[in-house]
Amino acid sequence: MSIKNIIALIIVALLTVVFMQNTDEVKFTILFSSVYLSKVAMLTAVAVFAFILGVLVGRPKNKKYNISEHYNDIHGKENPDTLSDEDRDYIS
Repeated sequence: MSIKNIIALIIVALLTVVFMQNTDEVKFTILFSSVYLSKVAMLTAVAVFAFILGVLVGRPKNKKYNISEHYNDIHGKENPDTLSDEDRDYIS
């Protein structure tokens, strides 16, 4: 198992313990309304929302990459003959 999987399992175990300890119903005021809801439901909603937000923010961007343009930028397309005169003399 990788360290990433171990950390994920530890987080899930800790969240489960926290959820099981908070099962009583309390009053939540959300903006201008009051709702009686169990702490477990609110904690679950917040955890799911935070997970989805983390996935959306942390995902890599799908960037189109043209390798030929990158290669031409690095190596230069205008002069394909890169040997110096000394190199040519050494080879021949």
